[in-house]
Amino acid sequence: MKKQKLLSIGFGNYVVGDRVVAIVNPSSSPMRRLREDARKEGRLIDATQGRKTRALVITDSNHVILSAIQAETVGQRFTAEEEEA
Repeated sequence: MKKQKLLSIGFGNYVVGDRVVAIVNPSSSPMRRLREDARKEGRLIDATQGRKTRALVITDSNHVILSAIQAETVGQRFTAEEEEA
């Protein structure tokens, strides 16, 4: 059985690394639409702890997770996790 690697998305929140499809900046219009569509369909998970959204983490189950950590920082954590494996 393969051990699941967890990706820290800030403030004690984690996502299973193997489920992550994309880590994107939330500021563009398509990403704002993606966020609103996910909210309407019940696929949005807010892990910002009340802070400004700085990254969207998209999973293979089509869930959209909001993070208050910069997309670049989350991406670096993801890359570091992949190199450890």
